[in-house]
Amino acid sequence: MILKLEEYKTRFQIASDPSIKPGLEAIETALEKLGNPQNTLKIIHVSGTNGKGSTIQFMESILRENGYSTGVFSSPAIRDLHDQIRLNGHDATPQMIEEAFSDIQTAGLSGKLTDFELLTVVAFLVLKKNAPDYVFIETGMGGLLDSTNVVNPLVSVITSIGLDHTQFLGETIEEITTHKAGIIKVEKPVVVGQMLSTSIDMIKEVAKKQSADLKIYGIDFAIEKNTNETFKGLATFKWQERKMRGPHQQVNLAVAIEALLCAEIQLDEEKLAEAVKMTQYPNRFEEIHPNIFLDGAHNPAAAKALRQTIEMEFPGEKVDFVIGMLKRKDLKGTLDELIPVAKSFTFLTFNHPEAATGEELMDCCEFKNKRVTNCHSSSIILNRDEQSRIIVTGSLYLLASKTFQVEA
Repeated sequence: MILKLEEYKTRFQIASDPSIKPGLEAIETALEKLGNPQNTLKIIHVSGTNGKGSTIQFMESILRENGYSTGVFSSPAIRDLHDQIRLNGHDATPQMIEEAFSDIQTAGLSGKLTDFELLTVVAFLVLKKNAPDYVFIETGMGGLLDSTNVVNPLVSVITSIGLDHTQFLGETIEEITTHKAGIIKVEKPVVVGQMLSTSIDMIKEVAKKQSADLKIYGIDFAIEKNTNETFKGLATFKWQERKMRGPHQQVNLAVAIEALLCAEIQLDEEKLAEAVKMTQYPNRFEEIHPNIFLDGAHNPAAAKALRQTIEMEFPGEKVDFVIGMLKRKDLKGTLDELIPVAKSFTFLTFNHPEAATGEELMDCCEFKNKRVTNCHSSSIILNRDEQSRIIVTGSLYLLASKTFQVEA
């Protein structure tokens, strides 16, 4: 479900298929009719189970601080499709989207694409017309057969690999790695984050076949922590403060810097440090009120990263979780990762056709202090005292669809 897409489809009388159909033939044909707008862009292509959004946010912030203009195509939406296509940190305007739809209508592409393929084409058209210096393209799902995999990037990035979207990508790490590694291109560098040795070995084989220079976190580049953090890779940079918390964000930042260096982009150390100090990505351990955080931990790997962040930021403390998730996710696996740092769980149902009910979530949770609350309005009231910390987590669709009010 891509919010606001139907409005544009109706206005321009363009039909598209809402189902998921992995493959590149349809979108390659469509883009050719439009003059292959993606080929005019300097692209960094980003795949991974978790960490894609944060890594892109780091790269985008660093580049903009260094004076470059940026464009982004990401998934899913925080509010609607406009924030999936961004220019210099600003959402695409309705006028930009309308111009792209007009071009698609003129090219006679109605009924030729799925919804996500259509949105991908819209993104390429918007980005071409506005011509930012660098563009970050995030895969929608997987990589090998994802509609974004029509690009010829400066660098390919694989942030992490874990079990997610198993109904489409496969139920083993090996199957999912095959999809993620599918974005590696001939003689184009590839940068990868922390992952199982099985995935690393498979990526090494693909990179070798593609004659792609491979950079691996912890081997070719890393961030060391002493008094300050120091990046060591193709160059060395230091900074004093990082706003995005947690050990996983340290990895994401390292991947971001190495990818920019692999793209042969010149970076100033002071400007990079300022970007690291200021960068925040919505719903990634985002503090919206003192001791109240939003974090879109929607699978076991993301929940583990959230738990590690809590353990680092609040050693020895327990927190109150408010959670809503989609049914198709690994509900029990995600909740199990959070139990060691939980004081309580509050489960809720939110307005999404695939949302699990609060009762379904509670049945999956092996923790004594838990409850279900009804949530029918657009806002959630969070009750807290001075001693408590609340973390609202689970689906990004939950975090995007609600406002949060705090009461003492």
